[in-house]
Amino acid sequence: MPFIALAIGVVLAAADQFFKYLILSNFEVGQTQALIPNLLNLTYVRNEGVAFGLFSGMQWIFIVLTTLMLAAIIIYMFKKRPQSKFFYFTVALIVGGGVGNLIDRVAYGYVVDYLSLTFFKPVCNFADYCITVGVVLLAVYLLFFADKKDKKVKKHDGA
Repeated sequence: MPFIALAIGVVLAAADQFFKYLILSNFEVGQTQALIPNLLNLTYVRNEGVAFGLFSGMQWIFIVLTTLMLAAIIIYMFKKRPQSKFFYFTVALIVGGGVGNLIDRVAYGYVVDYLSLTFFKPVCNFADYCITVGVVLLAVYLLFFADKKDKKVKKHDGA
């Protein structure tokens, strides 16, 4: 399962980079075009910080922190080998999004953002949504399912 999660993460990162390539090829910085009127716009923004543009100009710190977090998640995944497919799905989302934004930080010195919901001011990207959904689902897994899986495995091991 760890290799499948990594493969899915690579596919998600590649999709993210493809979407960003389309934006970079067809938009000027600040340009907006409605994708779904009154709901979703494409708006090209260069994000030199993290969420909502916070801590702008600290790219090397974000590169190091992202690399360390991705390494920790991957090492945990291979060392512990949890039995839950749900866990691996969450890891695939986090890894895919993390790698997608990491590529931008290294290649450009900023992250390419382009998804703008009319009811949510910050402009984000596919990788951001992968990370956000992955982290929320990982929290759900850790809070509600991780111990139950471990207890089932221990009961069977002790019998």
